[in-house]
Amino acid sequence: MENRILHLKNKAEKELQNILEYWAKNMLDERNGGFIGEINHLDSKNILADKGSVLNARILWTFSAAYDLTKNPEYLNLAKRAFFYIKNYFYDKEFGGIFWTLYHNGAPKDTKNQIYALAFTIYGLSEFYKIYKNEEALEMAQNLFYQIELHSRDHKKRGYLEAFTRNWEEIEDLRLSEKDANEKKTMNTHLHIVEAYANLYLVWPNQKLKEAIKEILEIIDLHFIDKTKNHLKLFFDENWVEKEDVISYGHDIEAAWLLQWCAEAIQDLELIEIYKKHAVHFAESTKEGIAEDGGLWYEFDPKEKKLIAEKHWWPQAELWIGMINAWQLTQNEEFLRITEKNFEFVEKYIIDHRKGEWIWGTKEDYTPILKDKAGLWKCPYHNSRACIELIKRL
Repeated sequence: MENRILHLKNKAEKELQNILEYWAKNMLDERNGGFIGEINHLDSKNILADKGSVLNARILWTFSAAYDLTKNPEYLNLAKRAFFYIKNYFYDKEFGGIFWTLYHNGAPKDTKNQIYALAFTIYGLSEFYKIYKNEEALEMAQNLFYQIELHSRDHKKRGYLEAFTRNWEEIEDLRLSEKDANEKKTMNTHLHIVEAYANLYLVWPNQKLKEAIKEILEIIDLHFIDKTKNHLKLFFDENWVEKEDVISYGHDIEAAWLLQWCAEAIQDLELIEIYKKHAVHFAESTKEGIAEDGGLWYEFDPKEKKLIAEKHWWPQAELWIGMINAWQLTQNEEFLRITEKNFEFVEKYIIDHRKGEWIWGTKEDYTPILKDKAGLWKCPYHNSRACIELIKRL
């Protein structure tokens, strides 16, 4: 057993180094500052691509967390680069939000306040403050927290609303991406608000922040978790009427460990116990989505009884943490075996051994999905975090 665990840990250490090397080598925008917006599936850089707030916030988190783990000074320099670019270009000093996208030269393009992006910026800023104690970073994170609480929090019906214009007016199109339902309250945004708030709480143990984390965890338990089937419910209107949608295996297994971590961050014993149980239940239900080759399918549409037969990069990464966490909670070796087998799947089909990083994913017949290597949604956060968590936990 010890050898197996050490072997898995060594593989995670090596893969973390490979991922970070790719981003350090390929993503710097030497002409306009910060990081370029896109590298396509052929590894061709698009220096004219828009720059996304989520990508930049996740780069900030990744290199901050990597420096915290390794103390490699190159990672600290890249974290600083990400922080100063976010501060100077993405942070809206007039209205206190975060621009969704910028043009390649740093000018604001889509200026809407997508709460998801504010949350990830808080997540990255908090991690950066952990390693560098930059007071500006903490102040920005606190200001974004106050803006979310002021504008997005639904004090009457609970929960958080999805998106606003630059000056915090209501907006018609609330969606994060085209595949999402246009609804006011979503699992994805609540999951990442509480993740961001918990990370902020670790560096700023504020009572109002703690109360908000507790409230979100209670809301998720009440509304977003289907306790019969142990899957997440994804979309609701403002009155908590559900719009039925797909089963998202990646989000299920991400929520499995991440919500437990949030409860542990505020040391709420009752919520810790609730979310430990959810963690194991979600790990069990996620097994439905694991293929014979060990890979995790993307989604399942229960209404149509149709599998979305693709294996995207990020659910594999979240599977590693969710299953290792379930193994630690139960000592059931099956969860460890699932991680080991999925790691082998990722090594065989997802990691680009020639050019670095991970491809977007594979189709059912193992042909690659020809989408970004880096871009608005293809970031180093899921896979680097999976490696970091495995290294820490094993």
